[in-house]
Amino acid sequence: MSKKRAFVSFDYDNDVRYRDLLIGQSKNPISPIEIYDWSLRYAFDSKWKTQCRDRIKRTHVLIQLIGKRTYEADGAVWEVKCAKEENIPVFGVYINKSDKGSIPSSLNGSPIIEWTWDGIADMVNKLAR
Repeated sequence: MSKKRAFVSFDYDNDVRYRDLLIGQSKNPISPIEIYDWSLRYAFDSKWKTQCRDRIKRTHVLIQLIGKRTYEADGAVWEVKCAKEENIPVFGVYINKSDKGSIPSSLNGSPIIEWTWDGIADMVNKLAR
């Protein structure tokens, strides 16, 4: 089975280390996903949106890491809305079981799971086209 390309959305100011952990987990040979670090490190403007949309369109699924302040991260909220506009499946992953943040409104109607590698892999296999 070929690996599915995943776009990871997260709060860059607060949760980058969790993105790094997910990328590390995805490098396991039995992982069903392939994650590229397509994080854009500049202002949330029209150029950013254009480049980000192009990157999202090249994936099979978008995974949003949900931390304490993700719901306030304009870029992360926009990425989920963009994926939905492009008909890319979306799901959320809580990065902390005991200290969950609010669910971003853009994730309404999307599956939300706790962080386990099996759970993430199962959700990718279920949603990715």
